[in-house]
Amino acid sequence: MPHLPRLNSLALTTALVMGSPLAFAAQPVAQPATAASAKAPLPLEELRTFAEVMDRIKAAYVEPVDDKTLLENAIKGMLSNLDPHSAYLGPEDFAELQESTSGEFGGLGIEVGSEDGNIKIVSPIDDTPASKAGVQAGDFIVKINGQPTNGLSMTEAVDLMRGKIGQKITLTLVRNGGAPFDVTLTRANIQVKSVKAQLLEDGYGYIRITQFQVKTGEEVAAALAKLRRENGNKKLKGIILDLRNNPGGVLQSAVEVVDHFIKKGLIVYTKGRLPNSELRFSATGKDLSEAVPLVVLINGGSASASEIVAGALQDQKRGVVMGTPSFGKGSVQTVLPLNNDRALKITTALYYTPNGRSIQAQGIVPDIEVNRAKITREQDTEYYKEADLQGHLGNGNGGADKPTGSGTKAKPMPQDDDYQLSQALSLLKGLSITRGN
Repeated sequence: MPHLPRLNSLALTTALVMGSPLAFAAQPVAQPATAASAKAPLPLEELRTFAEVMDRIKAAYVEPVDDKTLLENAIKGMLSNLDPHSAYLGPEDFAELQESTSGEFGGLGIEVGSEDGNIKIVSPIDDTPASKAGVQAGDFIVKINGQPTNGLSMTEAVDLMRGKIGQKITLTLVRNGGAPFDVTLTRANIQVKSVKAQLLEDGYGYIRITQFQVKTGEEVAAALAKLRRENGNKKLKGIILDLRNNPGGVLQSAVEVVDHFIKKGLIVYTKGRLPNSELRFSATGKDLSEAVPLVVLINGGSASASEIVAGALQDQKRGVVMGTPSFGKGSVQTVLPLNNDRALKITTALYYTPNGRSIQAQGIVPDIEVNRAKITREQDTEYYKEADLQGHLGNGNGGADKPTGSGTKAKPMPQDDDYQLSQALSLLKGLSITRGN
């Protein structure tokens, strides 16, 4: 079994087993060169060394290598050594990035990253082959169709997992340091809805955001309207916003989501070297949530745009953040299109919460830490009640008798098997009682 060390540099740039970097937090824009970079003299000595290395490789490498391959590899190395999230995007990678933010793509439905030569699953996406097969965040992929992944680059591992829609692939996983086990998945054309909503109980709404796509803000607005309709067009008693295992996405969508929950104040700001990388986003006064009590769920798979949302709502005292500490990706990536359908994805800024916190490499710490746990329900004993006794007195206020077995069996709900979600719902109920709702 390979050594599985502690996570220290998890790259989210090969998401969805298609090379799609969902963890970036900026829209693709073109940036002009700064005056400083234009005036800086070229490092002639280093350029001579580069040319000499290129000549030596062409002359001495065991197999012939063309100039195009060498130069492209040099560009990739130049970007990949900056930080885990900067990358050179070839035509396929650039197209997949654009597809990922639109919400439709092909693959297995898993976000993957690298950890010291091992491939780690950041999170499975809801209603995809990976989630349906029981793949979990934190699982290590140790084999792909029987081939060990230890030592493979992220690109090599992703290439092995690519394939035609409908084909099967077997992943060998290690979970929590246990014995390896196989999971067979079928590649699919994945159409992901980024927002789901339902009533958990009368008056208590649940909104889950799986990733931040271009239309996520609109979808959250529609979800809030849907929950109110299902609640008999009455104001809700509370809302749970679930950002667990959400790897991030488009910055503007994160801003729009927060805007639906607050009336005023700063949401997020960014700081970088370029003048147009310094941005500030504030609320517009919408607050479609009607200021009802709010609990935000996060975990170690909540990254980037998810952390923007959780941090803003936490700083603005709008909701209680519950769960476990988030991933800690506080950098902004800008996509700079090049010619020939290529692009650079480069880190241009850090983002900060309204109180000036940088989340980079630290993450969001929840207000109430609740670890994941398995719910085991004991069989309730049917106690003999007063209403079962022959000749018992009736209710003085005219209420109906409630003998043993008179209750109706509730239909299964998401909170029944989700400890963190059940705790969030309990907190909302407590807030509703103390506020007299």
